[in-house]
Parts: sequence; structure tokens; C-alpha cells
Amino acid sequence: MDPGLWMASLHGGHCGEFCEHARGTLRGALDAAVEAGFRIYGLSEHAPRYEQHHIYDSERAKGYTLERLQLEFERYAEESRRVQRLFEGRLSVLRGFEVEVVPSDRYAELMQGLRSRHAFDYMVGSVHHVAGISIDESPRQFGAAVDACGGLEPFAVRYYETVRQMIEDLQPEVVGHFDLLKLHAPAGTDLATPRIRRAAEKALAAALAGGCILDLNTAGWRKGLGEPYPGPWIVQAATAAGIPFCFGDDSHDPSEVGYGIDRARQYLLSNGVASVTILESSGRTLARRAVLLPM
Repeated sequence: MDPGLWMASLHGGHCGEFCEHARGTLRGALDAAVEAGFRIYGLSEHAPRYEQHHIYDSERAKGYTLERLQLEFERYAEESRRVQRLFEGRLSVLRGFEVEVVPSDRYAELMQGLRSRHAFDYMVGSVHHVAGISIDESPRQFGAAVDACGGLEPFAVRYYETVRQMIEDLQPEVVGHFDLLKLHAPAGTDLATPRIRRAAEKALAAALAGGCILDLNTAGWRKGLGEPYPGPWIVQAATAAGIPFCFGDDSHDPSEVGYGIDRARQYLLSNGVASVTILESSGRTLARRAVLLPM
């Protein structure tokens, strides 16, 4: 077995060419991946949004429109093809995208349409909105989502219900930052009450049934949480259920490519996870393979 194959990220490569809150270029991210020693690197730019109220405040301040978001995603689909060919022989580049669950009444149709039209290799299934409100853009927006759900516990339950529904609707290969809801939660908040755990476990059961991989997402450390996504109890519950993990650096700048990957390896090992699952593309076929983590 090639010992280097564990160096794979399946969630990252966001860049300033196609994402307002990222920096750098797609080629710059892949140059950084080669320099960091990655063997496989998955690109997962954010899908566009389709309703005016889902434009982020930072985008609105810079004059972004829905048309611009959709045009930039079309450009990403083309550029990702180009760089995939450009890095052939140096880095296995997978073309993917990170889905959105808004608008809630037709996101499944829209996301599947994007995948089919652009022949993406895979999808990262993420939830960034609850009750149609962004939960990771700012503490203010997070608070609005909590209020819309009637409090923190019902908000957390609805978050995991949305994750479960997204998995069932889209069957993504990778589920991103499974417990993203903790990013702006007040310090000391209990996000593992019995009711919340039951909702999270139902989402994990959907991931198992759908053959999904959870990303061990290092952005939690980068954003000062003291732990990655997901936290230890979820890693242990997923592992007990037989759900595999992959790595995701969730990079939004070439300087973030590979951030925390070795720390993530140690984190998985310390929580009883001995391997990661990688994706390998051969023509139109996408294969999964479990790779043992070096001790």
C-alpha cells in the first residue's frame, strides 16, 4: 500500500477568483497542495445561490448580484477542468462543489442539475443555512436563525434534521463540517443534549445508508474553536456506526492548503479511527479506497 495516499483533502480549494470571502487563485491552491505533499486534492467551490435574500452581507457590500454568483460558478466549472488537466501527473485533482440547501423547496433539483451539467466528479454536502438564514456568516445571522427556530436546542435539532434531509436528497460522496452549528454558539453551550444527539444520530444514520464519507474538517482549529469539525463524540459515534472519514482543509487561501492535516491524523487516531477513505477518479468512474493512517 502506498503510504502517502492518506495525504488527501476532499474539501477545499476555495479561491478569490470564484468566492467573495476567499483569496488567491485555483492554480495557486493546487500549487500549494503539491508543495504540501498531497497526492489527491478535491476542489469544492461553493454552489451559487438563487434568491436575493441569500446574498451574504459581505457580498452585498461589494455589489454582488445573483447573476454574478452564477456566472462565477460557471467560470469555476471551466477553470477546474483546465487545472485538472494541467496538474495531471503531479497531483490527482478531483472536480467537486459544495452544495447549498437554499432555496429549501428546490435545492435538490438545482444542485443535481449543476452536477449533471458540469460533470463534476463528486459533491460535498454541507448545510450553511437553517430556516433559510446563514448560520456561519456572522454571530448576528446565527442569532437570527436561532430566534427563527425558537431557541438554541430547537435550532440545533433543525440543523441536524436539515443535514439528514440534504443527505437523503443529494446522496453526496462527502458530508462537510458535520457540526458547523457550533461555530458561533455561545461559549459553554450544550450542543449534545439528548434531543440534539438523537437528531444528529439520525443524520449519521442517513450518512451510513447513503454511503457518505464525513470530512474531518480542520477549519474548526483555524477559526479558534479548539477542535475540528466534528467534535469527539460525533467522531466516536460515526466510527462505531461504520461511517468513514476523509480529510478536508476547507482552504479559502493557498496559505491554508493543508492546514492542520497532520494534527487531524493524530486526532482521528486518538478517537479510534485507524484509516481514512479517499476517492480516486478513472475516467467517469469514481472509486473509494480505505487507507491506513500512519501511527
